[in-house]
Amino acid sequence: MTLSRTTRAGAALAVGALTLALAACGGSDAPTSSGGATTSGDSAATDELSGILAGAGASSQGKAMEGWIAGFGDIAPNVALSYDPAGSGAGREQFLAGSVQLAGSDAALKPEELTAATERCYGGEALELPLYISPIAVIYNLPDLGTEHLQLSAETIAKIFNGDITTWNDPAIAAENDGVTLPDLAITPVSRSDESGTTENFVEYLAAAGDGAWPHEVSGDWPVEGGQSAQGTSGVVDTVAAAEGTIGYADASRAGDLGTVAIKVGDEYVPFSAEAAAKVVDASPRAEDATDKRLVVELDRTTTEPGAYPLVLISYSVACSVYEDPADAANVKAFLTYVASPDGQERAADPAVAGSAPISDALRTEAQAAIDAIAAK
Repeated sequence: MTLSRTTRAGAALAVGALTLALAACGGSDAPTSSGGATTSGDSAATDELSGILAGAGASSQGKAMEGWIAGFGDIAPNVALSYDPAGSGAGREQFLAGSVQLAGSDAALKPEELTAATERCYGGEALELPLYISPIAVIYNLPDLGTEHLQLSAETIAKIFNGDITTWNDPAIAAENDGVTLPDLAITPVSRSDESGTTENFVEYLAAAGDGAWPHEVSGDWPVEGGQSAQGTSGVVDTVAAAEGTIGYADASRAGDLGTVAIKVGDEYVPFSAEAAAKVVDASPRAEDATDKRLVVELDRTTTEPGAYPLVLISYSVACSVYEDPADAANVKAFLTYVASPDGQERAADPAVAGSAPISDALRTEAQAAIDAIAAK
């Protein structure tokens, strides 16, 4: 049985098979919250839903999606839900082509994509809902340093990834890590080979906070020659883990046992945490072109707020306000209601799942209003 109508059929079928099994049995490594999975409004009768619901996009959401699929399977066992973590760019392409009903993207839709979304959404508009919030970790493989966080400013990180700092015992790194014995070892930066919202968020931070050390335009495509590259979040993590001296960037939920950087914020160095990430999101304004359905956040990358971690990824759930098929509209509405719910957010926040930062009650209210507007043409 084909479970995912995507243009990346091979990968989607593999993921779809796994996620259908999870949905059917409701199984997951993630604990179900004591209140159980619930939805609200006219999506309450989720046990009556059925059909295929295919999604694709950000690999950063991969672990959270596994948890959400399992939780949604408990309340909508007749919906065959799949998610292909093909990357943000691929997910947006598949969504706009009509190959999937929803997408995950670590970057907001571009102007030309918003125009295309009007046709794809049958005269409606795209929803962009910031339902997955997570720090991006700067990960490195220096086992002799132990478990302490290496301390680096945005300027130093930018120079490392731009190839201006090439050894771990460079004076710039040593100056920020007094008393740490740094190895005389070449630095090997590892970047994403695919178009990536994680990359776009990472370089946006370097450009904004790097004090001019990052000379490239902000883009989801990695701009620097040299180093190594890998497909997807898991590819970057695996590449960094495979060789000493490497450094990369990835959704913090995937950092594992690798070393992670405490980044300089004001006069302090802050390691990543869900709480530190949430503090930045709550303090940041909406984008100028945000609407009541496109809840796009303009992250303050240069904040000096104590305890904040400005290297944050907001991954958007992208859907249509109008679908041709009433079953698609009902399934998407019910799933996104679950994802935005306290139960859905708590599941993703569990360290055993994704360790993400739960959205605030105020943001949930706004997101639910947008979700409730989803309808069939």
